[in-house]
Amino acid sequence: MPNLTAREKECLYWASQGKTSWEMGRILGITERTANFHIANLCGKLGVHNRQAAIMAALQRNILNLSQIPRTSLTSADVRQARLG
Repeated sequence: MPNLTAREKECLYWASQGKTSWEMGRILGITERTANFHIANLCGKLGVHNRQAAIMAALQRNILNLSQIPRTSLTSADVRQARLG
């Protein structure tokens, strides 16, 4: 089983929730480029080529369990406002 960092797991979770790298950055307080860096690293560790495949691989390997990860209070409206602001 690959050893994902805590940040890679966070990015994987948000990707599984349909968030873009920009949105992940806003949620996690990192840049879009850094979110992409973590996604690329976790894809490499899982042996896949994109975030959708990483989500499936993580679910199949029980690395990602969507029911156990707490959700943020950031709403879609907050993300939209941040884009406009």
